[in-house]
Amino acid sequence: MTAARPALFSIHDVMPSTLEATESIAATLRRSGIHKFTLLVVPGTGWDDDSLDRLRSLHAGGADLAGHGWRHRVERIRGFGHWLHSTFISRDVAEHLALDRDGVIELMQACYDWFDASKLPQPALYVPPAWAMGRARRTDLDRLPYRRYETLSGIYDAEKRRFQRTPMIGFEADTPFRALACRVWNRLNLARRHRPVRFSIHPRDPELLLGDDLARLIEGDWIDLYYTDPLAVPAR
Repeated sequence: MTAARPALFSIHDVMPSTLEATESIAATLRRSGIHKFTLLVVPGTGWDDDSLDRLRSLHAGGADLAGHGWRHRVERIRGFGHWLHSTFISRDVAEHLALDRDGVIELMQACYDWFDASKLPQPALYVPPAWAMGRARRTDLDRLPYRRYETLSGIYDAEKRRFQRTPMIGFEADTPFRALACRVWNRLNLARRHRPVRFSIHPRDPELLLGDDLARLIEGDWIDLYYTDPLAVPAR
């Protein structure tokens, strides 16, 4: 018998327009026995009193909250590297890549401050849109108020000044090519059993091409974790 595996579950792109889908995914996770999961909240997307109340209700039900950019949208592509990232990975959501170093730091701080201004718990975790941190340096992250940061390859613990490579699986596949690429990626990362696995879930994933894969995998034998749990970034 295979032992239960630690896993971190996150729902990305939480904003007023995706709250219904977020609530549905959260209910599905709970029915599957997953009660620890993290909502990646995008502050600058038109939150009002009703949508904030719904977010507070999700938090009261056990969901942790994390910062996730500001608008999750870019107005311009900055340089060839950003163009490549936009074309093959992020499309138009990697807003850090459109900013200089100071702009990235200001955005991250504004994201953190929004939670307090909205009477929400201030987040311990920050995840840049499309996992693209941009020009921010580790020393910048150490000075910001977040405890941990997630990128495509792993989790950075700013308190311990330590980065941990951590496998991740995703399901955001709206074309056959993306579905094939995600399946190969997921298979490779699920095989890396020496670390917790990160489930990256986007609001439309249940209705996209890998929806069945997502439904099957969350029914697995998992030890659900928050990103702030010690096992999320285990000691060496």
